[in-house]
Amino acid sequence: MNIPNRITVSRILLIPIFIILLSIPWDWGTIQLHSWSIGVAQFIAALIFIIASLTDWIDGYYARKYNLVTNLGKFLDPLADKLLVAAALILLIELGDAPAWVVIIIISREFAVTGLRLVAAGEGIVLAASPLGKIKTITQLIAIPALLLHNFPFAFINIRFDLIMLYIALIFTAWSGLDYFVKNWHVMKESK
Repeated sequence: MNIPNRITVSRILLIPIFIILLSIPWDWGTIQLHSWSIGVAQFIAALIFIIASLTDWIDGYYARKYNLVTNLGKFLDPLADKLLVAAALILLIELGDAPAWVVIIIISREFAVTGLRLVAAGEGIVLAASPLGKIKTITQLIAIPALLLHNFPFAFINIRFDLIMLYIALIFTAWSGLDYFVKNWHVMKESK
């Protein structure tokens, strides 16, 4: 297993730790700055999410730069991304920090596009990530830590950056999903 794949596996291994930190009511105290506060466990979980998100960029950069792209990496990298984002969004519902309907739309899009890619792969067609899909990922990876960190540092100036970014992520998620299906509908017609 090469270095990019090891980095991807490390991201997958961080997901259960992230889930445990947010799922169990740890009493490790709170961090308080003026009117902003957050539980220590949730703060650590947010840092783990940020680190895991950064490994997504690192493994991709390393794989492309040193020509270490493998089929295992092509499978594990998007899987790790979807597991991390889905776990975070579902836990944000449980914490009361994200509306369920937004999370349902985001996760549904991921299932739909993954299904389209599977059909395309069965026909020998590779659907590359689109620029809209990359923007979708970036907006999600900004929105989720903002929600996990209770809108830090924007809480001090009373701007709901976390929710604004969540709705921007929702828009790009829906738009990129629609774009995938419009541009690749021929795959569905041609499949046998």
